[in-house]
Amino acid sequence: MKYLGKKAVVTGGTHGMGRATVDKLIEQGAEVLLTGRTTEKAEGIKAHAVASDAANLGDVVELEREVRERLGAIDLLFINVGYATLAEIGDVTADDYDRTFAVNTRGAFFTAQKLAPLINEGGSIVFTTSVAQTGGAVGMSVYSGAKAAVRSFGRSFAAELAPRNVRVNVVSPGFIDTPSMGVTGLPDEVLQQFKEEGDRTTPLKRHGTMDEVADAVLFLAFEATFTTGADLPVDGGLG
Repeated sequence: MKYLGKKAVVTGGTHGMGRATVDKLIEQGAEVLLTGRTTEKAEGIKAHAVASDAANLGDVVELEREVRERLGAIDLLFINVGYATLAEIGDVTADDYDRTFAVNTRGAFFTAQKLAPLINEGGSIVFTTSVAQTGGAVGMSVYSGAKAAVRSFGRSFAAELAPRNVRVNVVSPGFIDTPSMGVTGLPDEVLQQFKEEGDRTTPLKRHGTMDEVADAVLFLAFEATFTTGADLPVDGGLG
């Protein structure tokens, strides 16, 4: 088994791209701790499941304790939890803004800060960002800004952790075929329009799959052993 003996933490691991990554890790022998805002969707997964809200710093501190107690040292930290809404500039509320940055940016930073000391020499951190960080998409100004900050975190963490031989990279998905398309609260008709726009604008003329993102994450985590500070697009050429 490819990952036998490896230990991994996947935040936002109960569904979507995080779940696909968890499944591949477990199939290949890794021991995994995953998080979700609730653990209901984790039933039946052969992993340690922890309810944790990335926007709550108390939960992030508790997550460090859970990881230390259940896994000890780890080989991969995949920071995948995310939150997005579609709103043009004039419609963005302070609550939308605060929630988006609390989850995507503050949550990502402090999760990495707290868990980095537990990563083995030769291990890695992978952040999920988005093609939106550079795309200038209508309705995604706040989300784009939050994910651009995470891209910057990836570079800085890579520089700081290099002396420990811990690599830090980011994966930037485009339109990926998940139930919500990564956006919270879209009515069905708007979601369908969003999907169609993705197919129209992506050069490969299709959505990516969750497995394709998971494969990219695991490549950065375990195979790209001379790569750090990099941004790997999984976007069908959209970027």
